Amino acid sequence: MAAGGTTAADLGAWICFAGETGQGLRPPKGHSWSRRGHRPQVKVHGGQHHGRVSIAGLVCYKPGERSRLIYRLHLYRRRKGERVGFTLGEDRRLLQAAHHQLPGGNIVLVWDNSNIHRSVAMKSFIADHPDWLRVFHLPAYAPELNPAEGIWSLLKRSITNFLASDLDHLIGMLKHRLKVIQHHPHLINGCLPTTGLHLPSATTDTTAITH
Repeated sequence: MAAGGTTAADLGAWICFAGETGQGLRPPKGHSWSRRGHRPQVKVHGGQHHGRVSIAGLVCYKPGERSRLIYRLHLYRRRKGERVGFTLGEDRRLLQAAHHQLPGGNIVLVWDNSNIHRSVAMKSFIADHPDWLRVFHLPAYAPELNPAEGIWSLLKRSITNFLASDLDHLIGMLKHRLKVIQHHPHLINGCLPTTGLHLPSATTDTTAITH
């Protein structure tokens, strides 16, 4: 599979995989230690009715450059009129932020087939920025091809059995864990081989990700 083929080479572009995840106050399940015969119990502050933090991120690769993670958070407190997940405007602002933050600013974007990504408004936004943005869609039901899923796995493992007192506490902890990943590009690099995709070195002729 080629994600962008020679398009990335033509643009001198970053190949960015988009993905989303979420986390409530109930921590991810994980293994823990206890005395034999004494099953550990972890008290939590509540489930989905206390709200949720959604995370949208771009995992960005380019030969010869440090891999990057760019993300945004969306807080849902279950208040009247609040949107549960990310809006079209938030997705667009994330792409624009990546355009300004990544050296060169050219992006080949790979993401799923959600309704927002296929919407007329998003297609119009993409069509308005042909100078720096190309978009390709992953096959349906193929999260195993998206290295962003590896980032979320790292994040969830890092907060196993972590008790957040409230949503603000949870946000602070998530930002800290994501910053750790951002400052360790080898962790981001390690999420790519598990998809079966390969990024050629900077000395090769193309910047295509191949399978």
